[in-house]
Amino acid sequence: MTLSEELRDELAQIAPVRACCRSAEISALFHVSGAWHLHDGQVAVHLDLASSGAARRAFALLRELGVRSEIRTYRRRAFDRATRYQLHTEVDETGLGVLREAGVLSPTRAPLEVPPRRVVGRSCCRAAYLRGALLGAGSLSGPRDAHLEIRTSTLEGARFLAGITEREGVAIQIGERRTHAVAYAKGHDAIGALLAIAGAGDTALRLEEHAVVAATRARANRLANADEANLERTARAAHDQLEAIRSVGVDALPAELVEMAELRLRHPAASVRELAAKARPPLTKASAQRRLRSIVSYAENTRI
Repeated sequence: MTLSEELRDELAQIAPVRACCRSAEISALFHVSGAWHLHDGQVAVHLDLASSGAARRAFALLRELGVRSEIRTYRRRAFDRATRYQLHTEVDETGLGVLREAGVLSPTRAPLEVPPRRVVGRSCCRAAYLRGALLGAGSLSGPRDAHLEIRTSTLEGARFLAGITEREGVAIQIGERRTHAVAYAKGHDAIGALLAIAGAGDTALRLEEHAVVAATRARANRLANADEANLERTARAAHDQLEAIRSVGVDALPAELVEMAELRLRHPAASVRELAAKARPPLTKASAQRRLRSIVSYAENTRI
């Protein structure tokens, strides 16, 4: 299951208690996922949703508000042939009243680009509106390069979402695409804050867990690569030191280098730190390294 699916499933389990929050959530669902049709002089509207959980949640919300609707499914024509869910709503007198109260339709039944400010006047309603927007058109990817995006039909709708989150203390960006607009956030901190506002704490924790695991795995790989590189450098340096000692002979070396040369011959795979500890008296690693370099330099000068 993808993070987007986990997010929608978690949000679909949250049932607003207040009528104002139910209205705000319905408002967001219709603004980000609603499609409008005029048939025989009557306005018809349906929601186009990506998950069964979101469709059931929208169906339950409308039923609680007294609006009749019907769920239908179809397969997208895109390459993944994913199942989509359509919620067809009757815009009778009751439906019109609910959609007008939610800021979805005007008194003349014309669709509104964004709802009136009163719909998101309270903090709880802003959270409900964000939740509805995520249910209707949200996507979440990660943990690497975490990205949360809400698709809107117009740039004004994206700006409205950004204004809501800003009032809750979280700044998000907006962008305009060829056929739609988006409100989006990047990074675990910003995304975690948005998910917390919407009530998706479990998904935020899972995203953070994924990020920790990924970071740990990446660090382990870096350390393993570094260890391999260090071993390769150590082995190459030990080989050069052995070749230098054998080329000139231990007896030809200056007296202060003889002990280190003998130790290298006896312990060809030992590290510099291990050779330093075996000297009598023990040397520091830096001192042992200087003597080994002097041996190689002495051999090179002798060959010249």
